[in-house]
Amino acid sequence: PALGLFLFTIARDPLRIIILIAGAFFWLVSLLLSSLIWFIAVKASDPRDEPLQKGLLIFGVMFSVLLQEAFRFLYYKLLKKAIEGLVALSEDGCSPISIQQMAYVAGVGFGLMSGAFSMINLLADALGPGTVGIHGDSQLYFLTSAFMTMVLIFLHTFWAILFFHGCEHRRWWEITAVVVMHLAVSGSTFCNPLYMGSLVPSYLLMATAATWAYLLSGGSAQNLWCFLLCKS
Repeated sequence: PALGLFLFTIARDPLRIIILIAGAFFWLVSLLLSSLIWFIAVKASDPRDEPLQKGLLIFGVMFSVLLQEAFRFLYYKLLKKAIEGLVALSEDGCSPISIQQMAYVAGVGFGLMSGAFSMINLLADALGPGTVGIHGDSQLYFLTSAFMTMVLIFLHTFWAILFFHGCEHRRWWEITAVVVMHLAVSGSTFCNPLYMGSLVPSYLLMATAATWAYLLSGGSAQNLWCFLLCKS
């Protein structure tokens, strides 16, 4: 599904590809900084203190989420400047891409880079040593991880639309809602290996965020019905 989003809505437009790659780069920088903080915290702590290590893990996840949202805001500010430049260069005084479209493409960029790193980690674990479920644990680790990766890609896309809309109209509660949803989805992964405890809430939040983003983008039930019936 994520590949379909790229092929059908982004791949044919050079400007959208540039925005997507820049968005992926911003997410990558946020990961680099959060990894650096995590590395320093682990090295400065006692590895034999299990409660402390668990606390550091929770801190690392939450700090990474907040840093990602901070870089999403920085990317929004950069795109606003880019729109001003595009308007100044255009002959008709109009931007070739709207802020809503930019939000969508930026969100896909964030999501694809997030998904790529998730899959790299999974493939590294798949090389061994060991066999999934050999000690009686769930054998659905890779399957559920794939579904979790997919939902995060879509969530990043919807979150970007909500986040940019909140910034545009100064609706700070929309930005807060995005941060809270991001923290909730990341926090739900601590329920693993009880995978239903993380997948079900994540997909429910995805449905909520998708509906919300659709309505904010100008969608309606009538438009959706016409689309399903292939009517103009």
